[in-house]
Amino acid sequence: MPSRNNKNPRDPGFLSKIRKIFSLNIGTILFGLLFLYMIFSAILYLTSTRIESYQVIAGPLSRNETYTGLAIREESVQQAETGGYVTYYAREGNKINADGIVYGISGTQTPESTAELSAEELSSIRNEMMSFSKGFNPSNFNSTYSFKYKLEGNILQYAGASGSGGDSSSVVTLGNQNIFKADSDGIVLYSMDGYEEKTTDNLTLADFDQNSYHETDLKTSSAVNGGDNVYTLITDERWSLLIPLSSKQATKLADRTAVRVKFLKDGMTQSGDFSIVEIEGQQFGKIDFNKGLIRYASDRFLEIELVTNTVTGLKIPLSSIVTKEFYKIPSEYATTNEDSQETGFMVTGVNNDGNEVNTFVTATIYAGIEDGSASDGGESGLTYYVDKKDFKEGDVVENQKNGERYVVKDVGVLEGVYCINQGFSVFRRIELLDQNEEYAIVSKNTSYGLSLYDHIVRNADEVDEAEILY
Repeated sequence: MPSRNNKNPRDPGFLSKIRKIFSLNIGTILFGLLFLYMIFSAILYLTSTRIESYQVIAGPLSRNETYTGLAIREESVQQAETGGYVTYYAREGNKINADGIVYGISGTQTPESTAELSAEELSSIRNEMMSFSKGFNPSNFNSTYSFKYKLEGNILQYAGASGSGGDSSSVVTLGNQNIFKADSDGIVLYSMDGYEEKTTDNLTLADFDQNSYHETDLKTSSAVNGGDNVYTLITDERWSLLIPLSSKQATKLADRTAVRVKFLKDGMTQSGDFSIVEIEGQQFGKIDFNKGLIRYASDRFLEIELVTNTVTGLKIPLSSIVTKEFYKIPSEYATTNEDSQETGFMVTGVNNDGNEVNTFVTATIYAGIEDGSASDGGESGLTYYVDKKDFKEGDVVENQKNGERYVVKDVGVLEGVYCINQGFSVFRRIELLDQNEEYAIVSKNTSYGLSLYDHIVRNADEVDEAEILY
């Protein structure tokens, strides 16, 4: 009697289990293979050298260096001639003519004037107000204050405070108020800082310490005494900025006699005469201007940028630059194929029968550089740099105009980068215009050169020419 434990291999239940196990093993094997592939790809990615690309941009080499300049100008502090309460008529930071009204002093805080204006004077004032109102721009609200001070000065002049009628003194009386005028043309400031008598000859290093700088506001609502400081008058449009220089900066700027300056306060630029002076053993750049003072009359220290990096072109990393060897062939040996109109050279050789034959070889000319020589019938003094893959050393090229021959052997080197716009590295020639420690500026008009927004290899030493990268 057969045992109950002996099952027939053909039993449907047994075959079903076999199929399930086999099916499970296939899925596991496929998953395992995929997992191993992913691990292998990850290891390969982590251990392989990754090529970093760089998009070519245009611009200057680097940002110009910025400095903090100390302003020196011809200025003097003016004192009150009498005591009393001050009314200010000239607007701070504005120009004023000699005999222009600056301020008034009275015995009371609210001076009264008994002078009356004529109908003609009142009409003139109304016309000025209407003209200002029509041309008013809310975005330039600061002009309102300029108009206010101008109007006050005109009213005082109409009221008899202008010194007209033979009165040329610097002070006139209007009602119970003494009106004081400027002794000379200048710019009015209602502040002082102790630098008014400073010149290049008496400056010290301590004068450049902004942490110790202190400015005194001369405007006050309290009574002043005769002899008190009341305003500062800048009397000359010529002024200077002094900037501290490191030894490296001084060396870089040593040959300059003029420099262009950008004022970071308002973005304005202007040129000035440049020289280097020494103050207590420290070198300073001295920039002399003959205009623009009114914009910065209230500033003792100014943040500026010296616009010295004026070379512009295509900006690339220095790490992208490589060199490549080329055969050098004088330009007079170049010729043009009559059928294709391509430029190349006629190479002279010998065929299998020992007969001389001429073969036209199309050449990629990466550069034509003057070498100081010239031959009749050729382009004067140019040496062509041609790709070495187009020729071999010892090839003989013939001048098609005079029959002269030249043996290809001289090698020259050009600088370039690897362009990868198409997924593989292609040499592109560059012409350096300027460089610093990290970047270079190259010409954007180089034949077989770069164009704006090209993609190049940043780490060029890890790539070979014609290498497929992606």
